[in-house]
Amino acid sequence: MGSDGYEYGVPDRTGQAEAFDAIGDRYDDAFPHKEGQLAAGAWLAGSLPAGSRVIDLGCGSGVPTTRQLSDAGHKVVGIDLSSKMVSLARERVPDAVFHQMDIADLRPGGPGETVAGGKGRYDGATAFFSLLMLPRAEIPLALATVRELLVPSGLLALSMVEADVDDFAIPFLGHTIRVSGYLRDDLRRVVCDAGFEIVEESSYSYAPASTDVPPEEQLFLHCRRLT
Repeated sequence: MGSDGYEYGVPDRTGQAEAFDAIGDRYDDAFPHKEGQLAAGAWLAGSLPAGSRVIDLGCGSGVPTTRQLSDAGHKVVGIDLSSKMVSLARERVPDAVFHQMDIADLRPGGPGETVAGGKGRYDGATAFFSLLMLPRAEIPLALATVRELLVPSGLLALSMVEADVDDFAIPFLGHTIRVSGYLRDDLRRVVCDAGFEIVEESSYSYAPASTDVPPEEQLFLHCRRLT
């Protein structure tokens, strides 16, 4: 059990990582024109004091978010499960620091806690579609972990796809991945129950460039850690 009282299992997301290793930079080709993510990243970058510490959870190839935050002068650490994505991110955003690890590794007492910097280390965090890759049972735990990483009143930019699914297998760029989602009222409840205040939200209808990925409704929440 973590120090926050949550019970943590040992997740096996090997299949998820292997899919993104194989997809590589085709992911960015399949999901161009990320207006919602850019807008949420701009909110976070502009709301934090200059030189703030930010952790990008599920950083992917480093674009657009890690680069956006780094270009704004923030000190960014990127986390991703895929070794290929981490390799691409290091090439594309050399001023940031990247680690290959699971979000669950960052929990209090977990193997990645020291690597990431520990409790109360960050002024801001992003989780753009990274929680989508977790079973619903793990999403409150991940949000509790993010809360622990943030300073009091620290900011979180979060996005999910609106969908009433839990650990559901879908075809994705020639591979199979498992995804979860919430309807927006349920997502608000999960985020608030984890100790965050939602200060702003928006949604975007998004049609990926790839024909094997269906159109989706993307939800973006601007959040503040409650003390």
